[in-house]
Amino acid sequence: MKSDLHQRRRPPTDEELSNIPWLTLLMPKEHDRAVNALRVGDAEKGDFVCRVGRPVTYWFGNVSGLLKMSTDNIDGQTMTFTGVPPGGWFGEGTALKREAYRYNIQALRASVVAGLPLETFHWLIDNSLGFNRFVMNQLNERLAQFIAAREFDRLSNPDLRVARNLAALFNPVLFPGVGDLLRITQQELAYLVGLSRQRVNEAMIHLQEEALIRVEYGGVRILNLHGLRTLMIDRRNKDNSSKENVL
Repeated sequence: MKSDLHQRRRPPTDEELSNIPWLTLLMPKEHDRAVNALRVGDAEKGDFVCRVGRPVTYWFGNVSGLLKMSTDNIDGQTMTFTGVPPGGWFGEGTALKREAYRYNIQALRASVVAGLPLETFHWLIDNSLGFNRFVMNQLNERLAQFIAAREFDRLSNPDLRVARNLAALFNPVLFPGVGDLLRITQQELAYLVGLSRQRVNEAMIHLQEEALIRVEYGGVRILNLHGLRTLMIDRRNKDNSSKENVL
């Protein structure tokens, strides 16, 4: 965690605590211990929450704002894995293994980031059934997310890349704080997708025409999450059907 962000840490407010989804799964003793240990930091745009090679000290979550998970290759190019919208917690695998981070987490805009100290994280793993279930669901869902990410990284069609990335950001298990409206700009989405803002804008227009999303002031509203997730399959089926009809 960047030193100045760490120095700005403070106890969370009641409103910030209400935006931490797993707290409601804890028993009273567990809840009190977690709340007393939790700290939040006000990250500015560009601040690093964690960096490659740094030892894990907290399990982190995004209370508000928008973060991105990425890494740099040997050529210095940045590869973005995913965005982290409000309600998303990340790094449980790293925390469980007590190893160094293999990715960077950086704020794309001013964000409030919560951190649960590593020792409290492990105490909850050892003592809380509700917390264990939450972490297991996180790990299972994240595995599926990264398998899907490998697939759409190879996609050249911008509509499909934007659709898959939006579907990932609306994941109700990993990011329960999003609901059906994601506060994101086209430039921020372009950073996450790896396309220009102009190409993202074109893709958003096409997805809106297919009644999958609706672009609203300051964000994107989901209209058909299943449709976003299966857009590539649907188009492949249509293409195959067209070829069969020609034959």
